[in-house]
Amino acid sequence: MLEITWEEPFCAEGNSCFRIGTDTEGNAYIAVNGQEDRYLRDSVGALRTLIQDIKAGKADHLL
Repeated sequence: MLEITWEEPFCAEGNSCFRIGTDTEGNAYIAVNGQEDRYLRDSVGALRTLIQDIKAGKADHLL
């Protein structure tokens, strides 16, 4: 059975909370808090790139 280790939720005031998780196979997961059974899965490397790009401002146009 798939074992995902979820981090504490990342929440913004008045918005949905998101959770990030990993498994022992090198996969990373993103889900809405409370809906962890409906996740987006990719590699840990892809998640790392996503976070670095967000921190670099590449998603600021979405705000």
